[in-house]
Amino acid sequence: MKPEQIVEATLFASQTPLTPAELARADEGLSDVDVEKAIHVLRKRYEETEAAFQIYQLGDGYQILTRPEFAPYLERFDSVPRPPHLSPAALESLAIIAYRQPIGRIEIEDVRGVSASSVLRTLLDWELITVVGRGDGLGRPLLYGTTDRFLEHFGLKGITDLPSAEELPVALGAAKDEPEAEPELDSESEGEPDARAESEPDAAPDPETAPEPDLTSQVESEPVAAFDVADPEDSASSDVREPPVLGVTAPETAS
Repeated sequence: MKPEQIVEATLFASQTPLTPAELARADEGLSDVDVEKAIHVLRKRYEETEAAFQIYQLGDGYQILTRPEFAPYLERFDSVPRPPHLSPAALESLAIIAYRQPIGRIEIEDVRGVSASSVLRTLLDWELITVVGRGDGLGRPLLYGTTDRFLEHFGLKGITDLPSAEELPVALGAAKDEPEAEPELDSESEGEPDARAESEPDAAPDPETAPEPDLTSQVESEPVAAFDVADPEDSASSDVREPPVLGVTAPETAS
């Protein structure tokens, strides 16, 4: 058997990444160097043949995985294993641990502002984090760090593959645009009280203005009558036409 065939068969049958030392145990004639060379040959072969899978390095080990561009086709099948779904709270806590490890629970809660006990238990159950030691503070709290499973889950070779501080603003650019939409909602919500505030003063003057029209109606009636005389529709109203009609009624009384 060729080293490439042995390494390929071992990686194909394994469900977890294997280190070169672990792959070398498949045959007594294999060494770590032979495994590395075989992996290089296999990778080149998969690239040339445009295979749907490739050998990826995850942490210190290697694993045969399908290429990311084929994920939409595989998601249609329930039989294809899928990674666990992480909630926003779990992702937030996991990011804090990844960038600040080793870190204790109290420090995580100080950053997030909420309790992290249940989230830490979930991450421990999924083996994405582990206890790496104890702190020097009161009670010597447990310190948490990421695991190889964390690297496998996110397809990282090492913790250094995480985005740097300079790259984070670019990665979080879309997240910065979302808070800008919140003030718009606030402005709309603030608009409602403004409309109510405008309606309240309108309702308040009603009782006050009620007596005012009574006092000013006599003064306003005269100019209104003057304007109404020019309107043809008001010709039928005798009360309004009284002043100009006096010149016409004089002959009638004379007769």
